[in-house]
Amino acid sequence: MFNIGPYQIQNQTVLAPMAGVTDLPFRRLCRKMGAGLVVSEMVAADPNTWSTRKSRLRVQFGDEPAPRSVQIAGYDPQMMAEAALFNVQLGAEIIDINMGCPAKKVCKRAAGSALLQNPELVESILTAVVSAVDVPVTLKIRTGWDRQNRNAKTIARIAEDSGVAALAVHGRTKACRFVGEVEYDTIAKVVDAVSIPVLANGDITDPQRAVSVLKHTGAAAVMIGRAAQGNPWIFNQINHFLKYDQPLSPPSMEECSQVMSEHLLALHEFYGETGGVRISRKHIGWYINPLPGGKEFTRVFNTLETTEQQRHFLQSFFLDLNCEEQVA
Repeated sequence: MFNIGPYQIQNQTVLAPMAGVTDLPFRRLCRKMGAGLVVSEMVAADPNTWSTRKSRLRVQFGDEPAPRSVQIAGYDPQMMAEAALFNVQLGAEIIDINMGCPAKKVCKRAAGSALLQNPELVESILTAVVSAVDVPVTLKIRTGWDRQNRNAKTIARIAEDSGVAALAVHGRTKACRFVGEVEYDTIAKVVDAVSIPVLANGDITDPQRAVSVLKHTGAAAVMIGRAAQGNPWIFNQINHFLKYDQPLSPPSMEECSQVMSEHLLALHEFYGETGGVRISRKHIGWYINPLPGGKEFTRVFNTLETTEQQRHFLQSFFLDLNCEEQVA
């Protein structure tokens, strides 16, 4: 349990913001599966993008419980402050600032993790955003911009002094992207350097790793990104291990089938048939690929063009699996 401003986060598991992944249907699912906090997809600070359908979908909350966290990205302090205020007016209850994304299209605009090269600008952005809104502001960073320039402790102190309420640290540099060993030692040093909650992020793929990282770093929580893709059960699995010091049984095939079917339907309801068909392909692929016959299923599933075809094909896959298990 930890606090972000007035919000008490019950579980030590947080869903990381991921562009193209953490939409409303996936956030709802991960909360249902035990995530203590979920964060929206990244929203650009540029006001010219706010009226696009993509941006509007990214800040839809439906009946999401508090606190609703929206991540914003940009490089101009005033623009970031205006974006924060705009999203609060739409219903955001926490504003998360992206200074961790290593993607070229973000960094080439001097946003995301590229900002770590300019601590003065970091301070200006954080101060502007914190001053603009009356909700907690959080920050996501990396350990630095390359192995020779690790400055996470410096940025963390700037964040705390600027009024940031919590900090997530991905334990790699901008240059490392998502490759190489995660610097849990660096995250531990950041935890020691500040008094605000620090969330540890990077390669936390199972309950045992989560517990190890929490003990090693002293972090308030773990932030789960890619490991939740196709595996939303990871949140409850970690929560259970933290509470009882023993693993939770994996989901049955029946539960897998039900969760996937409900997720598929939610995606189609949220995006409409055209968008739902397209976006369902990656989510269902993440679920199915590890299962027997999963890659062949995905190859065919990705050619289907309607909600009904996708729903029926998914249902048939699990019926066939159940028959094979009974014969075996």
